[in-house]
Amino acid sequence: MNVQFRDRPDPSAPVGVKTAIADCDIHPARATADELYPYLAKRWHAHIEAYGKQAYHGMMEGPPYPKAQPNASRRDAWPPEGGPQGSSLSFMQKQLLDPYNVALGVLNPLASGQGLRNQDLAGAICTAINDWQIEKWTSKDKRLKASIIVANEDGPTAATEIRKRAGDPNFVQVLLLSRNVEPLGQRRYWPIYEAAQEIGLPVGVHAFGFGGNPLTPSGWPSFYIEEMVGHAQCQQTALASLVLEGVFERYPDLKMVMIEAGFGWAPSLGWRLDKNFERLYSEVPHLKRKPSEYIRDHIWWTTQPMEDPERRDHLFQVIEWIGWDKLLFATDYPHWDFDEPSRVLPAGVSDANREAFYLGNAKKLYGIS
Repeated sequence: MNVQFRDRPDPSAPVGVKTAIADCDIHPARATADELYPYLAKRWHAHIEAYGKQAYHGMMEGPPYPKAQPNASRRDAWPPEGGPQGSSLSFMQKQLLDPYNVALGVLNPLASGQGLRNQDLAGAICTAINDWQIEKWTSKDKRLKASIIVANEDGPTAATEIRKRAGDPNFVQVLLLSRNVEPLGQRRYWPIYEAAQEIGLPVGVHAFGFGGNPLTPSGWPSFYIEEMVGHAQCQQTALASLVLEGVFERYPDLKMVMIEAGFGWAPSLGWRLDKNFERLYSEVPHLKRKPSEYIRDHIWWTTQPMEDPERRDHLFQVIEWIGWDKLLFATDYPHWDFDEPSRVLPAGVSDANREAFYLGNAKKLYGIS
């Protein structure tokens, strides 16, 4: 994705990087549809087989738009023993963790029970996903850490699940999705933020979700490319809501990570919010600072997909606004738009910023020694 930043190709360069890195967006998948059954009460087996899993909108099991590859994944990511891409630990180790020297890999399971209308079922599946992550992934490879999956539309149930995992070294963040029933600053989600702050874990907001609303404020678009661009619009809505509803005033130690929606739009959103705040601050007296200050203090950003401006200094200017200490490298493995670590950063980055970008920031945020 970032080839235009390279001064010249280096065909002799080895695949991957020699220095250790953190990959903050890895998507594990289930090998079979019933792989979660050992972690679910039998009443839910019968329920799922009789009624299915009803989401707030359709296409829960399939993508809203056709992807370039099955499961939106790399063509070469099919495990040799069978199963969908991302379902084999041994193949993930061989294809991602070992060659790219991944010292820390953060798991973000998708289609995991979030966004179901039956809140009891959503909570049960999310708990099962968390137990499955420990047994199949994090207990088998200490480089991998899990995200706590929660029934996001049921704040009290989600908070209970978060507190249940407090102090468990298998988990390093709470995971939400960007498309929800309401914007993420609304009070129904506050119990999630309260619990996350209480146990000291950041909250990740990954692109996608099943809230029942169109992908854009103007309705359903026609093409997959519009959905890809729409992730940024959706994250902007979520972030504006978090700031303006006063979430960061109410939970001053809360840290959040915007995942897989880019970051080049962050300065312009901050500028626009600040401009309007100058005239409309009386509407939101619970805010004590400019909106951009909350964004800079409370938000981290994963890098995949990175914006690719024609001039590298434009990218550096954006990062300077965000802060080099707020970027977390991610590949999005095994998905088709995978970012190859050695090709992401352009020339001209200091050694200190490069180390922070690839590993230091993630270790600090997630409390990994």
